Amino acid sequence: MKKTESKRKAVLKQLNEHLTEHEHHIFEKQKVILELITFDETTHSFRENIPVDNLLEHCDLKKINWLNVDGLSDEDLIKKISKKFDLHYLLVEDILNTDHQPKADEYDNHLFFTLKMLYRIEGQSIDYEHISFVLGKNYILSFQEKEGDIFENLRNRIKQDTNIIRKRGADYLLYRLVDTIVDSYYSVLENIGRQVEEIEESISNNPAVDDFQRIQKLRKEFIYLRKVVYPLREALNRVLKNEEGFIEDRNLKYFSDVYDHVIHLIDSLDTYKDLTSTLMDLYMNTINYKMNEVMKLLTVITTIFIPLSFVAGIYGMNFQNMPELTWSWGYYGVLGLMGGIFLLMIAYFKHKKWF
Repeated sequence: MKKTESKRKAVLKQLNEHLTEHEHHIFEKQKVILELITFDETTHSFRENIPVDNLLEHCDLKKINWLNVDGLSDEDLIKKISKKFDLHYLLVEDILNTDHQPKADEYDNHLFFTLKMLYRIEGQSIDYEHISFVLGKNYILSFQEKEGDIFENLRNRIKQDTNIIRKRGADYLLYRLVDTIVDSYYSVLENIGRQVEEIEESISNNPAVDDFQRIQKLRKEFIYLRKVVYPLREALNRVLKNEEGFIEDRNLKYFSDVYDHVIHLIDSLDTYKDLTSTLMDLYMNTINYKMNEVMKLLTVITTIFIPLSFVAGIYGMNFQNMPELTWSWGYYGVLGLMGGIFLLMIAYFKHKKWF
């Protein structure tokens, strides 16, 4: 009984430790980071890691405000922000839904824009992150799925008094944010281009199963990238129409430039997709060629040994009346005959360019 009780306590202790680690993991996963950047032509301020209520009090709508939220697990926090800026409940649902394709929606007082951010490449893996923007009068709200982003250079530019960002409106800041994300797509495509070249070289030297697996992985990546980039073109096209006037006319040309970049990305994506299909054909053709070479070699060897086996079979018969058996040079004569047949067939195959 004592052993059973001690064993039970040990199991419970181990279970409690496991639950504690699991709860800690969930807590880390649900961590939300807030950051508020307020600026105009002459001043700027950065605030972070303070309660949302205090942060919202520092929003000065006479200046440009950029409120960034890293993490979407705290719905109450997002609802407080939505109440402060009078966001539509459908817009809030779109922010929390990370499965959305890129799109742009216009509401009475704000423009909603959502897309995917591709910014961290580790080896052959691409890290995707859902990000949403809400553009209003003198403010931008950005909601990121994960901690960390690619906007550090943009933050540093805001600190510079002479930077154009400080002299334009919130819509220009939205352009810079979207443009930074779209520019990161180019690095992803460049990485894919290098992978395509590496796989092509590997297939040319010695195709392996790993090459096939890498090609299949690239094809899956292309499927996802098409879902990311193609709807982004339509979203930017809707922004360019600017039916509600959220984008100033002087800043429309910048969004048009991003639209052109997306069109170029789509063309590059289609090109790489075709190259990947070509890689698959190259892989299969190379494998088939090597297999044919092996089969040809085996066929040559088999063909050479057929007449040799015939001669050996004849002199392997147990007949007594075989004149060559009593000939002193018979053994060497048969070997010479077989060697001559071998050399004649090799010469014939060389003439036919079988190898």
